[in-house]
Amino acid sequence: MVGQTLAQKIVAKACGKDRVNVGEVEIANVDLAMIHDSGGPRRVKPILERLGVNVWSSEKIVVVTDHYVPEFNAETKAIQKLTRDWVKAHNIQSFYDQLGICHVVVPENGHLKPGMFVVGGDSHSPTGGAFGAYMFGVGATEMAGVLATGEIWIKVPETIKINWSGMLNEYITAKDMMLYTCGKLGMDGGKYQAVEFSGSTISSLSMQERMTLSNMTAELGGQAGIIAPDQITENYLKSVGVPEINTEYWCSDDDAYFLESHQFDASQLVPQVAAPHSPANSVDIAESKGTKINVAYIGACTGAKMSDLRMAASVLKGKELASGVRLLVAPASKKDQELAKDEGIMKIFEDAGASILPNSCGICAGYGSERLGEDVICISSTARNFQGRMGALSSGVYLGSPYTVAASAITGEISDPRDFIEYKK
Repeated sequence: MVGQTLAQKIVAKACGKDRVNVGEVEIANVDLAMIHDSGGPRRVKPILERLGVNVWSSEKIVVVTDHYVPEFNAETKAIQKLTRDWVKAHNIQSFYDQLGICHVVVPENGHLKPGMFVVGGDSHSPTGGAFGAYMFGVGATEMAGVLATGEIWIKVPETIKINWSGMLNEYITAKDMMLYTCGKLGMDGGKYQAVEFSGSTISSLSMQERMTLSNMTAELGGQAGIIAPDQITENYLKSVGVPEINTEYWCSDDDAYFLESHQFDASQLVPQVAAPHSPANSVDIAESKGTKINVAYIGACTGAKMSDLRMAASVLKGKELASGVRLLVAPASKKDQELAKDEGIMKIFEDAGASILPNSCGICAGYGSERLGEDVICISSTARNFQGRMGALSSGVYLGSPYTVAASAITGEISDPRDFIEYKK
């Protein structure tokens, strides 16, 4: 009998079975459902009311306000009031109000662990796969069904393995790894199947760097992006209050079948930059170097976690912004911002001349007052650079790592962060 992939094992557990076969359609029990203020209560409330049903569990639903933050007009205030009223009406036990982006807030509060089957109301929900969970995004209609029943149908996925081996060089990050992967495989490389990241490079990454990999599985077109848990996973989960976990079972069997297997050498990787208007437009930085920018943005769930803030600050320390360039910094969570403040990182940003924005999705999701204007060229640590997503249709967004964004803010043009190594030393 052929072994099972990690994805199959998690789906089987959710379905109450010992094993499941690829292609089977199963009804799975949901361990956790995550929704936010944009696609959450304001979308699902009318559906549930028409059906005349309540939520299946007030303890297995997490609600986060992160899109319409801050409340800057009557519409956003109304959306947030509706969200808070809905949470109160349904006695939701886990509500995080304006504390940061859902994909960062949910794990930092200990809601994810290996083997969980999780549904999120956002396309970047695969972030949870960094913890050995099967987590994927759905729309509001399907989420309403989950909230009402605690179940969802799933076609047991194939698994595509992406193996990274070798040691990353200085100033090369998980963001560079994913941009490179998008450039090589395209935005349909995941074929809406499970993507499993493995190899010695993955094993050496911190949890927040792993979160970037799993998060950007969405840019590969995968349903879920999973990493088998290990000691690093266990140490992180213990630090956020998760009790003892089983890491040994939650891995793919040696004889498991994979639809595809891709091998990449991290030691040969250089900084990557994705040109407008797709993450798949990723190339080595030499091909984009010198492109003039107006805005540098450190933000979003892939680019403003604590590890990302440290990266950017290490380049910016003691430097000033190029004339005419705006640096916007939106820490991904309040918790990470407070930690960054304690470490002196926020002062580095402020001394460099950065504008500090709220802990929210912000302009990554096209919200707020800092949306890009006409013909603005921005380099951003976000996951996506679709046309018009961050502002005017005539604006252009390049994607890079926090190191690359910080280096570019100093020079006023897309710059290789490795050029700053000698200066730093």
